[in-house]
Amino acid sequence: MRWVLGALMFLAGMINYLDRSALGVAAPLVRADLHLDAAQLGIVFSSFSFGYAIFCFVGGYASDHYGPRRVLGVSMVLWSVFCGFTAGAWNLTSLLIARILFGMGEGPIGSTFNKTVRNWFPHGQQATAVSVGNAGTPLGAAVSGPVVGLLALNFGWRVAFVIITLIGLVWTIAWFAIATDHPSENPRVSPEELAEFEAGQKTQPPPSGTRKPLGEFLMRPAILATAFAFFGYSCILFFFLTWFPTYLVSARHLSLASMSFATMIPWLVGFVGLLVGGPVCDLIFRLTGNAILARKLVLVVCLLVAAAGIAMAGTVETVTAAITLMTVSVFFMYMTGNTYWAIVLDTVEQDRVGGVSGFVHFIANCGGIVAPLVTGFIVQATGSFYAAFMLIGAVAVLGAAGVAVFVRAPASDPIRPMLRPAGG
Repeated sequence: MRWVLGALMFLAGMINYLDRSALGVAAPLVRADLHLDAAQLGIVFSSFSFGYAIFCFVGGYASDHYGPRRVLGVSMVLWSVFCGFTAGAWNLTSLLIARILFGMGEGPIGSTFNKTVRNWFPHGQQATAVSVGNAGTPLGAAVSGPVVGLLALNFGWRVAFVIITLIGLVWTIAWFAIATDHPSENPRVSPEELAEFEAGQKTQPPPSGTRKPLGEFLMRPAILATAFAFFGYSCILFFFLTWFPTYLVSARHLSLASMSFATMIPWLVGFVGLLVGGPVCDLIFRLTGNAILARKLVLVVCLLVAAAGIAMAGTVETVTAAITLMTVSVFFMYMTGNTYWAIVLDTVEQDRVGGVSGFVHFIANCGGIVAPLVTGFIVQATGSFYAAFMLIGAVAVLGAAGVAVFVRAPASDPIRPMLRPAGG
């Protein structure tokens, strides 16, 4: 039954990025229709993350108190409706409002995914479960290119936003019908599965009678370093999500139809990267018995390769080389996609997983504010994307270095992984 929920999370992630990447695909048409310059378009791209980043933390805190089932279901309804609001935009201000509200609706998804995984999966399967749940995101973005592109070309970009809105509302019905916050609450869970879940939990601290304040977890160097590395990941992701389609059209002179299909390639390869990243982490965990080592090894190596890929993509002369290097960058970026969440699961007590996940996701998605905004002003000032490619690569390198230095499992931490994983 836990993998049924994993499949629903996969679909939710797919819908999430179908909705989120739609504006990047339709941006050339939206920009012409609403008369936006490069700097204004950068502000629009960033506006999503203003709402999103804040509600990453709000959603994580809420999932600890109200349960991930309720928070994720309500979140899906809200972001689907607010995505549809984009179709009604008539100027810069109305588009900004629609995108901020849309971002607020999507904000809780990452932390509620992580809370669901913590509540439902044995420790040795958690990185894999995070990968499965999140693997739908690049696949949704890959589908978004041809779907939104063709809808926009044939029916107008506004109709495209209305149609994709309806998909999320249908998903919500299935989620509320099937999901529960814990396996013990779900009548579909067999006694054997429940026993496997309980046997696969990591060592928990003895009851102390007091609950540690959330701020104590947020100020841990390992959590702060993980959050900044996730920020570097998000800078790569949001540059690709928002500006790369426009880069292909304006700097490389592809047609909208060609761009829509060209951007599918990195997303499809990224889907593979995200899907295999978790199993690789769990395999290293099984071989070494050291969860933190497994997470760090995958995160540091792959984020460094991703940083090199995006930096080099800004220096090449051909469309094929740029797409190839961006594909390499996206693949290795997504290989790290489970590790940020897995480090939280490995180092934080169960009743604080949602709040800490929300905080880490909040810091990460500040990259969604910074990268599109800075790119817009760079392009407006220089007429070139070169400096943006290089800057984003440098930020990702710093994030990888921070994890290499600061992420540790302290010897005094009573909830650090003590056993090899069960149920792998």
